[in-house]
Amino acid sequence: MSPLDNSSLSSASILLVEDDQMDVMNVQRELRKQHINVPLTHARNGRDALNMLRGENGEVKIARPNLVMLDLNMPRLSGLELLKILRADPEFHDLNVFIMTTSDLDTDRLGAKDLNVSGYIIKPLTFDSFGGEGGGTVDSFSLFLDLLKLKQ
Repeated sequence: MSPLDNSSLSSASILLVEDDQMDVMNVQRELRKQHINVPLTHARNGRDALNMLRGENGEVKIARPNLVMLDLNMPRLSGLELLKILRADPEFHDLNVFIMTTSDLDTDRLGAKDLNVSGYIIKPLTFDSFGGEGGGTVDSFSLFLDLLKLKQ
């Protein structure tokens, strides 16, 4: 993939909801490797993310992200709990959400699918591994780039 034209990045942004700092660094590294240089806002859990999106509980309201990368297993408010709240909120019901998780359980996949996620990616997040035996993740990453309108 070639470096991206900065004009296509002017309004794109990502909200990463992840409680594991190593996974946050991994996402940042992988985005840099793909030359995706968009603002990345980090929330440590679902509750913090909701406060940032709504500007509640002392948090400054962030601009609506183009994409949310959401871990499922987090303290305070899990990824699926946050997703249910977002889908019920008229302001955020149509957010593009990608699940990033270590869980390959059918119940988690079906729960995410029922809440209209844009993709489901099994961690560790390494875009280089897409196209392997797992399948499906290639489409998820391609859609991820399309959603951000970053693919050339």
